[in-house]
Amino acid sequence: MSEIKWERLLSGTDVRGKAISNEQKKANLTEAAAFGIGFSFVQWLTDTLNKKSNQLKIAIGHDSRLSAEKLQNALGGGIKMADAECLTAGLASTPAMFMSTVLEEYQYDGAIMITASHLPFDKNGFKFFTNKGGLEKENVKEILKIAAASEKEFLDEAKIKDKKFKIENIDLISDYAAHIKTIIRQNLKPELDQKKPLAGSKIIVDAGNGAGGFFAKKILEALGADTAGSQFLEPDGNFPNHAPNPEDKEAMHSIQKAVLKNNADLGIIFDTDVDRAAVVDSRGQEINRNKLIALASTIVLENNPGATIVTDSVTSVGLKEFIEDKLGGIHHRFKRGYKNVINEAKRLEAEGVNAPLAIETSGHAAFKENYFLDDGAYLIAKILIKMANLKAESNQKIGDLIADLKEAEIKKEYRMTIDLDNFKDYGQGILSDLEDFVKESENWEIAPKNYQGLRVNCGGNDWFLLRMSLHDPVLVLNLECDKEQDLEEILDSLREFLTNYNQLKSIL
Repeated sequence: MSEIKWERLLSGTDVRGKAISNEQKKANLTEAAAFGIGFSFVQWLTDTLNKKSNQLKIAIGHDSRLSAEKLQNALGGGIKMADAECLTAGLASTPAMFMSTVLEEYQYDGAIMITASHLPFDKNGFKFFTNKGGLEKENVKEILKIAAASEKEFLDEAKIKDKKFKIENIDLISDYAAHIKTIIRQNLKPELDQKKPLAGSKIIVDAGNGAGGFFAKKILEALGADTAGSQFLEPDGNFPNHAPNPEDKEAMHSIQKAVLKNNADLGIIFDTDVDRAAVVDSRGQEINRNKLIALASTIVLENNPGATIVTDSVTSVGLKEFIEDKLGGIHHRFKRGYKNVINEAKRLEAEGVNAPLAIETSGHAAFKENYFLDDGAYLIAKILIKMANLKAESNQKIGDLIADLKEAEIKKEYRMTIDLDNFKDYGQGILSDLEDFVKESENWEIAPKNYQGLRVNCGGNDWFLLRMSLHDPVLVLNLECDKEQDLEEILDSLREFLTNYNQLKSIL
């Protein structure tokens, strides 16, 4: 019987697991598992690229998690045992690891980032890349199947511990930072100082003790910005200050306070592995979720008039009006999940639709011009370019660009568990019944072009979306409205509707 439950390590398009044991639960993302996954990634690449293993170059890097180094060593050992060359970037960002497959001085065959994004300190995981982008779920399944079939070759603990595998170090993050600086300089107004275009600007960074601290010194200071007041730049896998997550309220309040205290022009906050970001303007306004999408859309549609912006399913009524009525673009509201949003933009592009931006409310933003890579640092680069150019041509601030965005006052999310093995069928039955319920309602109407669950417009800025969770036996209700009275009226109607579903643990 297998020591490792390989299939349980699959999480969407990533490997994820518990990497640090405690009294309640043993780790399942162990060094042995990492060794096997490194070994199996090489086998997968040899089949996919039609190359011999000794012709492959693979980069690995990690964020600030406590388990990162031991998993890196084991992962690298598995890669070396499979006879491929392994190079380690050490502390790095997820986007930088992808760029190791395409930057001219690297162009490696594959890359692995060791991260579990914003999850608790005891978790970890792997993201896989080739020069075509991040691997899909089916690809990761194949790697885990190879691992399950090859266990006897690598599960001997003595083999893992006693064999010394030399792994070469590379300074990828410096080269990636140089790449970002080049992009910024290439897109500035000619009247700006190309060497120090951010001179005179106060910009602070909150890295949440993750991997994003490099951005302050290697990019902002190198471009002339004053970064005094930046916080939590030191990598610390205990995440002692706040969750490394731009969606976290405590994290956003922390960067807002820092911006106002330091009289900064801009505040930047990254998640642990820097594939997500958000900003705070000089007035202390947090620009994330719908506001971040509105800002990114403003920047993109300047050079792509009439283009399509692809988002996830929980964006607001006001955002759609902003993109379509103010900016003249097309808002394509798709499914939750950043990979779903990115793949939908790629699909539209393949059909001849100009879809230059795929962005999820969580802060994953992928630009067509940047390989459709969800890259928090690249998103911030686009915002810095716009900020610098605005400063050269007017006194307009970044926050002014989204002043016309209408935002609902109340935003809620409720998660309701379905206590059944066949939860998918049960959940779909509820959604089907809800559609009939809405059709009989006088004040509600089903929103057109639903790609996930059932979205219902309730008048004005009020709406709700009932959908199945991507991975869990859970029905998720997202809701936005302007008044508490509107909220209660919507919830009362939904409570009435859900009364008959005994297997649903409603918390409305």
